[in-house]
Amino acid sequence: MARQVVLSGDPPVTITLRPSARARRISLRVSRSDGAVTLSHPSWTSEGEALAFARSKSDWIRRTLETASPPAALRFGASLPIAGTLRRIDPAPGRVPVLTDTTIALPGGEADIPRRLAQLLRLRARDALAAACDRHAAAVGRPYTALVLRDTRSRWGSCSAEGRLMFSWRLAMAPPAVLDYVAAHEVAHLVRMDHSPAFWRVVADLCPDHARLRAWLRRDGSALMAFRF
Repeated sequence: MARQVVLSGDPPVTITLRPSARARRISLRVSRSDGAVTLSHPSWTSEGEALAFARSKSDWIRRTLETASPPAALRFGASLPIAGTLRRIDPAPGRVPVLTDTTIALPGGEADIPRRLAQLLRLRARDALAAACDRHAAAVGRPYTALVLRDTRSRWGSCSAEGRLMFSWRLAMAPPAVLDYVAAHEVAHLVRMDHSPAFWRVVADLCPDHARLRAWLRRDGSALMAFRF
């Protein structure tokens, strides 16, 4: 079971210690979006051994935390990317948000902004991902069994052995081509449940520009995780 421990030093660092029966080695992950530090270790290793590893990496942890993206506040006058375009959040009458090329006209008070924007992003993500997954699944001749949206922090999408596709609804903020690549990637797992060369050939057939779009996620994806809903 995961638990939190504090790594002493200047400043102290809170670490989530996560034993795993599937882990083969001790590993550290520092989220650049929210500064969360996770220490994963095989269940057969002791907590003391895992924490000793973290202490040996304490300088690296603190350097990485210094570059973590600060939380992005959502308020009137702030901006949020939708479909890769940065749009200013403006107050508006009525009940339904309205998008223009440069703004999000959002009904309700400022306290409602995170919730209403999250609802908007979920709806847009579901529509866009369903269309993309339907198209790619038809191309490979493999149907999926379900499409689920979550606010995941460690991955943009996944595919289960039963054909269940899961995606982060934050993909609604990314450029449409990036969202389409993630859909193609997960649908390709309906054909190959690995990351072998054969798998990447399927991805390339579905999304020829996949390398550039994957690089965008690695470079700019953390900025999408910095928003607090």
